[in-house]
Amino acid sequence: MNFKINENRQNNFPFGSSLIESLIGSAVFIIIAIAVYQGFVSITEAVRISRLKVIVAEIANEQFEIIRNLPYSDVGIVNGLPSGKLLRNQIINRNGLEFLIVITIRNIDDPFDGTIGGSPNDLSPADYKLVALDISCNNCRGLTPLSFTTYIAPLALETSSNNGALFIQVFDANGQPIQGANIHIENNQQIPPIVIDDITNNSGYLQIVDAPPGVEAYEIYVTKAGYSSAKTYTSGLTDNPNPSRPHATVLIQQVTQISFSIDKLSQVNFSTITKTCSSLGGINFDLQGSKIIGTNPEILKYKKSFVSSSDGLAIISDLEWDTYNLEIIDRFYDLVGTIPPLPILIIPDSIQDVKLVIGSKNPNSLLVSVLDGSTQLPLSNASVTLSAGAYSKTLITGQGFLRQTDWSGGDGQVDFIDERRYLSSDGNISTEDPAGELRLYHNGVEYMTSGYLESSTFDTGSLSNFHQLIWQPQNQPLEAGFDSVKFQIASNKDNTTWNFLGPDGTSSTYYTLTNSNINPLHNSDRYFRYKLFLSTIDSKVTPIVSDISFTFTSLCVPPGQVLFSGLSAGIYDLIVTKIGYQTINDTVEISNDWQQKNILLFP
Repeated sequence: MNFKINENRQNNFPFGSSLIESLIGSAVFIIIAIAVYQGFVSITEAVRISRLKVIVAEIANEQFEIIRNLPYSDVGIVNGLPSGKLLRNQIINRNGLEFLIVITIRNIDDPFDGTIGGSPNDLSPADYKLVALDISCNNCRGLTPLSFTTYIAPLALETSSNNGALFIQVFDANGQPIQGANIHIENNQQIPPIVIDDITNNSGYLQIVDAPPGVEAYEIYVTKAGYSSAKTYTSGLTDNPNPSRPHATVLIQQVTQISFSIDKLSQVNFSTITKTCSSLGGINFDLQGSKIIGTNPEILKYKKSFVSSSDGLAIISDLEWDTYNLEIIDRFYDLVGTIPPLPILIIPDSIQDVKLVIGSKNPNSLLVSVLDGSTQLPLSNASVTLSAGAYSKTLITGQGFLRQTDWSGGDGQVDFIDERRYLSSDGNISTEDPAGELRLYHNGVEYMTSGYLESSTFDTGSLSNFHQLIWQPQNQPLEAGFDSVKFQIASNKDNTTWNFLGPDGTSSTYYTLTNSNINPLHNSDRYFRYKLFLSTIDSKVTPIVSDISFTFTSLCVPPGQVLFSGLSAGIYDLIVTKIGYQTINDTVEISNDWQQKNILLFP
């Protein structure tokens, strides 16, 4: 903020003018600091909930595998019907969070061999069992309970055949069944070999009945266009001697059940850049996931090497959802940090940008990432001190977030100073009914069919890179129609020229998905505005927006991360502090040219 001071007045009242300037500057700083902190807490919601859903799906898969390995007579609830050895309620701790699992088991009378009281009359109606898991987490803010189901069949089939059965289930990362997944099955132990190509039904199942028995005889490969793949593996091979999922075994008059999890592939745009945001090409890096396909030794499902192009890009369009780590393989450069921090969570069916900040190699470097313990997202303004003997150094992490949650102060504000105001609208958007929500104006009879609102100017303080545009709530009334909430963005360096653009960099497209990547053409700008468009095809309903945020980094400083370099080998004390969080005292042994350590801070 600039002040023009009358020279004569300045000479007459030099002390008073300086005090006023200091007070105003301090007040503006405090307002911005509070807004940044509150914005950081809010915008983590979308990513945090996605991560929690992945954890819940993993828990469900683990529970299903445990239940399937029980004797059939034990698959039931203690003191329930059917009776068994499973507790109805269980609590599992994962990543410091408690998840409640409620198990429901029912006998199913399958019409395949008749139903009880039907025609034909099935005198043994308990053909198999339905297992349902309801998983919730009271401490996971915003996570709604998720439900998963599967079937458990008895070992002995109702047939005199000496063959067995093979039931295959396919579900996605959220535990929902996948219809139309392609299943390729081979049994090369039979003469002639058995080859089956089929697809899953509406429940994500493919049931192969009357399958000849064989030990690890059935090779299974699961695919679907645009999805990741999953398969069984041959035991005893050199590259994977002990697969975690060997080929399926079918026994005489028994049912073998096996499940696979696949989901839509994602694209990740890696860019290798310097601290000053210049592209740096020809950087080699190894990328590896966390999913395991073999043990003793541990075999990763995904591990590949890449090299960025001359303009510093490496686009990978076939990544499955997973948590990924990477390592720079270069004689002259090391990884200074990443945006977002390592490890990188890739969610299904997404396009994500990952920036690899590269610096000159300096042996014995330590990259420390400071993350919020509940959200796993980076924390800015955390103090990280590394010390050993006479050596002691403190570095501060940093990232910027800006957010608006109230527009009830009215229009006419050019610069974003009053957090309750905005620049302009067409009058068809209500900003006060209630305060803290934007919705289409209601004239007493119906809602307006469309309207727009343009924000005041956000100032990031320096040339910045913009990353994600986030708004809440994510879900809108179906009656309002497709893309009832959409945005365009404008940015510049001079706070003068405002051209609102969509995700492809033109004025003809709109951001329609929350947590969308902001087009890179806005990078290296300082001033930022958004324009919100609301619409409805049903005048009885309106879309609602209650929170609008965007993330940015200045001068390509990795968020929540600091790098110590040129260290001597040995054991160091590590102290991490942040206002409002518990202090962490830890140790780290420096033994490699480059290594990383994640620190979780809890309020």
